[in-house]
Amino acid sequence: MAHSDDHNTRPFSSLVVDGMERAPSRAMLHAVGFKNEDFKKPQIGIASTWSMVTPCNMHINKLADSAATGVDNANGKAVIFNTITISDGISMGTEGMKYSLVSREVIADSIETVVGCQGFDGIVAIGGCDKNMPGCMIGISRLNRPAIFVYGGTIMPGCHKDKKLDVVSVFEAVGARANNQIDDAELAEIEAKAIPGAGSCGGMYTANTMASAIEALGMSLPNSSAQAAISIDKRLDCERAGAAVLELIKNNIKPSDIMTKAAFENAITIVIALGGSTNAVLHILAMANAGNVDITLDDFTRIGKRVPMLADLKPSGRYLMTELIEIGGIQPLMKILLDKGLLHGDCLTVTGKTLAENLADVKPYPEGQDVIHSLDNPIKKDSHLVVLYGNLAPGGSVAKITGKEGLRFVGTAKVFDAEEQALHSILNGDIVKGDVIVIRYEGPKGGPGMREMLSPTSAIMGKGLGKEVALITDGRFSGGTHGFVVGHITPEAYVGGPLAIIENGDTIIIDAETNELKLVITEHEIAQRLESWTQPAPRYTRGVLAKYAKLVSSASLGAVTDLLD
Repeated sequence: MAHSDDHNTRPFSSLVVDGMERAPSRAMLHAVGFKNEDFKKPQIGIASTWSMVTPCNMHINKLADSAATGVDNANGKAVIFNTITISDGISMGTEGMKYSLVSREVIADSIETVVGCQGFDGIVAIGGCDKNMPGCMIGISRLNRPAIFVYGGTIMPGCHKDKKLDVVSVFEAVGARANNQIDDAELAEIEAKAIPGAGSCGGMYTANTMASAIEALGMSLPNSSAQAAISIDKRLDCERAGAAVLELIKNNIKPSDIMTKAAFENAITIVIALGGSTNAVLHILAMANAGNVDITLDDFTRIGKRVPMLADLKPSGRYLMTELIEIGGIQPLMKILLDKGLLHGDCLTVTGKTLAENLADVKPYPEGQDVIHSLDNPIKKDSHLVVLYGNLAPGGSVAKITGKEGLRFVGTAKVFDAEEQALHSILNGDIVKGDVIVIRYEGPKGGPGMREMLSPTSAIMGKGLGKEVALITDGRFSGGTHGFVVGHITPEAYVGGPLAIIENGDTIIIDAETNELKLVITEHEIAQRLESWTQPAPRYTRGVLAKYAKLVSSASLGAVTDLLD
């Protein structure tokens, strides 16, 4: 038992590299830079989502190097490995977007696969684009080894005519061009200026929402969500994370000790206060499922009744993440919510301290800022994420209602069996005031892959129809979407959900006060239509999309691929 203390900090790597019979393993590791003394150190896997696929992730190789430096300086042995990313912003509106949500599962599976195979004792995972974050967290949760998530950081804004730009500015400019409000030259200028460099999309879209949620969950170091991608702060965040994982190993603090039901409630609270993306619902459900924590759609409703929306951030508000960073990030907001009794302060975090201890010395926001409203002057007194049920969504659906669109919409159905058909009609001027655009067969199984509808919703905004029409779908929405929209409708059309039997001209009611999504026909008529409905042939029969369609659960359960029966 010469190395018993040593084994406490190397419970997995010791099985791979200790003893005479493991000499072949050590021989392989010598070739990748291990020295003899490294075999006695805890091995930390650095999961890097670096690639040149997207600006969100193009800098993460350097951040992974910083995390490795942090590990090595704290007497651990870092091993960097890669996992994939795709780009929502680039693939949006194309058939390729069907791979987006699938990539969350690929990322989780690949992290679990590498860490499980190589025997790493701890993990630092660094994510940039939207699906990286929940993908990393699902993998971390399944492995349940000491781990920290690091957010790659947000992009700096572009600028055009003294207005700050981001990627959604370009999507909306397409709608404005279709409406002849701008010309080709101005569209080209906006396109060229919107994305100036590395980092995730700049508003409170899915990446910044999930980074904030994971920090509130206790799985990132304080302020990790509120640092620009290209900054000294972000580099130091990575170094500190590398060192902090070794402390977690020493103190035997695992993700399951941190990611409790109360911690997930903290994450949901922050998402609501920030006016975050509807995708957070899907991803938080999936992350909780991976750790066997009981979080459901109804928890969002329960928490949403008492938590106000306080952040005036894009897409529905005025400010970008960089402007939230300038006033102190989300730490002062968490302090406000904690002092009001809206957060669980006793939750353990990756610092080894509780949330309340982390927040003890946080200074308030500067006087005069209006990015984050006060509790007595909220943007909306309750949650903007509204879970709707009703005869169109017996399994639930998720709406993003900031109040600026109104709280009730009654309109006439215009039905499309794919996103492209709907976009074509919007840009052609076929959609008019009072229409409810129905986009179906875009759910997790039916798409497959549950595409985000940023192209149609941005076209609606660009056409000036944001308050005049609604859009409902069994697909998803980008964090950049705003307007009267309902997604994640379950059961989805492909499995015979009522969305499948809507006809052109039907009346649909969306009511965010009664939390109802209703097709105005009789139960008898619904039953008759469902009886004569036949399931369409699957769109993919081989490959990753076909595998995903077979395995994936309902959106109301997080669209996970390993749901317990």
